[in-house]
Amino acid sequence: MNNKITKLLVANRGEIAVRIIGAARALGIPTVAACSEADIDSLPARLADEVEVIGPARVDQSYLNVEALLQAARNTGANAIHPGYGFLSENADFAEAVVKAGLIFVGPDAQTIRQMGDKSCARSTAQAAGVPVVPGSDGELESIETALQVAQSIGYPLLIKASAGGGGRGIRLAQDADELVREFQIAQSEAKAAFGSGAVYLERFVERARHIEVQILGDGEHCVHLFERECSLQRRRQKVFEEAPSPALDAQLRHHLCQSAVRLAASLNYRGAGTLEYLFDETSGEFFFIEMNTRIQVEHPVTEMVTGVDLVQWMLRIAGGEPLRLQQDDIELHGAAIEMRINAEDPQRGFFPCPGVVDELQWPQGEGIRVESHLYQGYRVPPYYDSLLAKLVVHGDSRAAAFARAATALAQTRLTGMATTIPLHRRLLEDAEVLAGRFDTGTLEVWLSKQGASLGEALAEEV
Repeated sequence: MNNKITKLLVANRGEIAVRIIGAARALGIPTVAACSEADIDSLPARLADEVEVIGPARVDQSYLNVEALLQAARNTGANAIHPGYGFLSENADFAEAVVKAGLIFVGPDAQTIRQMGDKSCARSTAQAAGVPVVPGSDGELESIETALQVAQSIGYPLLIKASAGGGGRGIRLAQDADELVREFQIAQSEAKAAFGSGAVYLERFVERARHIEVQILGDGEHCVHLFERECSLQRRRQKVFEEAPSPALDAQLRHHLCQSAVRLAASLNYRGAGTLEYLFDETSGEFFFIEMNTRIQVEHPVTEMVTGVDLVQWMLRIAGGEPLRLQQDDIELHGAAIEMRINAEDPQRGFFPCPGVVDELQWPQGEGIRVESHLYQGYRVPPYYDSLLAKLVVHGDSRAAAFARAATALAQTRLTGMATTIPLHRRLLEDAEVLAGRFDTGTLEVWLSKQGASLGEALAEEV
């Protein structure tokens, strides 16, 4: 099969679709925006060379409809599909169907997606590559009796995790045996409903852990890392605020962590962009692999800002048959970068989604400032999809400089017509613990609960 990409179908929406279209355009590749009927007037549809409507607003009839996407490629003559993140990006059956249709899937092969998408199998793969994992069960557990027996060796508290889960979903906490009995069946049912598989496994709950992930690139024969991202500030296990590099790692720990990621990716003969996620116990200095995302991540811009490497362009180059010419020594860490996710959510109503029409829109500009967004003035944000509106990304020569630039950029941002999480980011940038880099995955939830009712009022005053 000729691997040269002559036309790219973007099988996604929102800001990542805009990002992919921009990367393809820089490489001279024409693009087709695959849009639902609700997204016909979206920015990706306006920016792409062609638009193909793939179905109604419902994702199962559009962005998750494999046959509709393949037909869109046939209709337009696209010979490659970029899945972005979410939707079908980590669906091995989709990747397989794309290749069987004679098209190029921009990502790793179906076998790798399947192997690392099964979290239990991913743990075994990491262990085989000599990468430390969180103590837990050997594979999936089918009965509560077996789970109780295994839990005795792991210890409490522990997590019940869906084997097919990801993105922080499909996880339940059990503080003791009674909670394990109560939560186990619920976890199986939720996993079955959310991911199509009820398989679960157990993992020790590392309290006060940091969530740190390593970006890798590979072409099937050669792998490199692009350092780590700090993603510990999370609400309901969803990332809110990311930065690179992590303020918790020294040079030696960073080297060991990143080398472990390369070792695991190399064992897979990995092809494309991928992210290996770890828990880092700052007290003991230990890190544990938890899962791999075989796709581009939402937070990839902070890595691009500190390394100068365009990850999406490299995804397209590798999918098009180009060898990864980057050597590890070519990739250097410069300064620090921060990403703030701006969501259409109302802090006064428990971050309830609140889509609307963009009234005023003014993004900050200047050195070290980057905005990834699909908004434009007058755009009606549809209520059917993820609430992410934009990513405001800044870079500075140091972490302190990046925080100062982030505050300035937020002050210059004007987005009206709906409630957003912009005021939350203003507060986080002023928080002494965040500024000092003293936080873990539980920090933001505790911070929000301590604010109580006053948070909504305070945030409302800042809008």
